[in-house]
Amino acid sequence: MKKTFLALLASLSLATAALAATGCVLVQPDDINVTWKAYKTPAKIGVAGQFTSVVYTPASLEGKNFRELFVGSSVKIDTNKITTGNPGRDAKLVKFFFGLMKPHTIEAKIVDIQHSGKHEKGKPRRGTVTAKITMNGKTRTVPMSYVYNEGKFHATGTIDLFDFAAQKALASINKACYTLHKGKTWNDVTISFSTTVKATLCHINIARKQ
Repeated sequence: MKKTFLALLASLSLATAALAATGCVLVQPDDINVTWKAYKTPAKIGVAGQFTSVVYTPASLEGKNFRELFVGSSVKIDTNKITTGNPGRDAKLVKFFFGLMKPHTIEAKIVDIQHSGKHEKGKPRRGTVTAKITMNGKTRTVPMSYVYNEGKFHATGTIDLFDFAAQKALASINKACYTLHKGKTWNDVTISFSTTVKATLCHINIARKQ
């Protein structure tokens, strides 16, 4: 009886140690939301939009930290499928802006992720995502700031359309919307992506190595 009890105790200790070593398991879905905000008029009024056809290929659906989940993840975006909440504006953007860039897709891949400093309990986690973005035949590395809070992961960065040789497309949409834009369409665009990340088998205690 004593030997049996000791054996059960040893098994329980090993199982507990294994769980402690594993720590949190982070889980993400296989979809992602990709949005942008462009700017018009000398007052730099923002116009928000969303890509409605995004193929997301995650590096992993589960991992111990953000690095395992996201580094290596990629998206392929169909630029003909967008929404800004205004069908007429959507048609103009597709015809006079995205339609002038080739191919009609944007591809991006996450190549790095770093957390920013020590996390304070009860506050959102923050850091930087580095993405390689290919648009209009040009590839650029873009840093994006991320915030993780209450299961929501959101990253935001800025691109310069001139870096992607999109001067012609920018001039085209500015001409098509000249009156509405008061002659000014800006070359910097805010880009964002968001998804959900659930932490299981632990309290929200993501591994330090992100």
